Formats: sequence, structure tokens, C-alpha cells
Amino acid sequence: MKKLIFILKIAIIIGIIIHFTIKDIVLLSALIFYALPLPVLIASTLLVAFLTKKSSQKIAVIIALFLSVMWIKESYVSNAEVEKEGFEIVFWNAFHDRNFLDAFEVNGNIPDVLVLVEGSKKDLISIKEKYPNYYFHVSKEEIGIFSKAPIELGEEIIGEENSTFLDFKTYGFNFYVVDISAGVLKPRQKSMDFIRANISKNERTIVLGDFNTPYESVHFSSFKDTYVHAFSEKGKGFRETWFWNIPLLSIDHIWVSKDLEINQVEKINTFKSDHSMLRMFLKK
Repeated sequence: MKKLIFILKIAIIIGIIIHFTIKDIVLLSALIFYALPLPVLIASTLLVAFLTKKSSQKIAVIIALFLSVMWIKESYVSNAEVEKEGFEIVFWNAFHDRNFLDAFEVNGNIPDVLVLVEGSKKDLISIKEKYPNYYFHVSKEEIGIFSKAPIELGEEIIGEENSTFLDFKTYGFNFYVVDISAGVLKPRQKSMDFIRANISKNERTIVLGDFNTPYESVHFSSFKDTYVHAFSEKGKGFRETWFWNIPLLSIDHIWVSKDLEINQVEKINTFKSDHSMLRMFLKK
């Protein structure tokens, strides 16, 4: 038991130092940064408090309280709620087994544009027949696109770290869809460089997808300079979208160019996928 407590304490100390300093700047720190997000560090610290003697419990509880405050400060967004109106865009990691109909059900209605990664082609022909006036596409890499208006497809590109990138246009907006590999040994820097290199337009532009990279990552610094993080700007609640409605990591994102105005962004929790759905309303 003493050995377990010692290992936990060392892991917590290293995790805290990396979270508040270098984050995921190198591969080794990234492995720890992703494995020990603040909610995990909080739970681990409380476990240490439970397992240790009373003399150490107070220190552990104080550390857990400090981490809880920092987590809320970093991750909880509290924007005023407004009318759910405007141009509706939905993104969802569909967990391979889910299709457009599942997404419509989770969203509660049919949006103007819907983007899925890890989407299923199941029943695609019958779905197209059911909605003959709308437009559907599922790529080779399981990126699903739905729009109520015609879709102008770009090229689907696979990066060297097995990340997928697809661009398309609809309603006069430039969409860039991202699905970065979840492989823990794949450097995020290369994937993010690959994404930035393939974005050709920065006006009326929406970059969305499963980045498998948390919002706090150092690799989002250039994104934060160029785009607005939709949920941070107009969302409400914890930013984290993974895992199974437990707010561990914010790895699904919608970024919009600064010439666009956002009305509201929602995170929709569901057990149809291990990822929450994101719904954004842009001002028309």
C-alpha cells in the first residue's frame, strides 16, 4: 500500500508540474499531459487523501481543492444564453456505429450543416431516399457531410501521422474537417502543422473536428491567434467533450474565422458515442 501511495504522489506531482508549465510541448510530456488531465489529478489526490494517515490528508485535500478551482477556472464557460437561432452547424464524432439519422435524433432536429467523423455508411442509400432534397456525402475515411444546400467537395488528404483532412464549401462558407489520429505516440505538432498548411482561406471559414488535442495544448496557439474557439466564445458549461459525458478532455472543437459572429454554442451529451456533440448557431 505504501508503495502505491508513493507512486500516486509522484505521478500527481509530475502531472501538476507538466499541466501548469510545458504541457504537451514534447512527446513525453504530452503522454503525461493527456493521461492526467485535471479531473484525473483531482480524483487521484482525493484517493491519496483517503489512503494516507490523517497528518497528510489535510495537505492532499487542500491540493485537490486548488486543482478543482483551477479546473473550473480553465474549463467552465459561463456565457449568457440567447435564442437558438441562426445558421445551425453541428459536429459529432459518431463512434463508427452511428449515422446521419442518429445525429439528427441526438441533435433534436435537422440542422443546416452536419459533419460527422467516424461516421457509418449504414443505411446511406435509404437515408438519401428519405431526404431527396438534401445533400449527403461520406468519404473513404468516414467523414460524413450533410447540408440542406449543395456541397462543393474539396480533396480528402491523409497526413503522415494518419490524420485526415477534408475541405468543402456550402452556403458560401469554407469548411475544413479535421480528424487527428488518437495514437498516443503520434506527435500532435506534426498533425497541427499539416492542418494549418492545408487551410487556404481564413474568411467565412469554419475549422471543426476531432483534434484529439485538448484546448489547453500549446499546439493551439496559432489557432487562437487566427480563429475564435466557438464554445469558449458562446458556450456554457464544461468545455470537455470526452469521455462518455464525463468531462475529461476537450478534444472536439469548432473554430471560426473572426469575420463570423456566433449566437450560441451547445454541448449535447449522449450515450450514443463516447464524444459529446457540438452545435453552433451563426448569425445570418
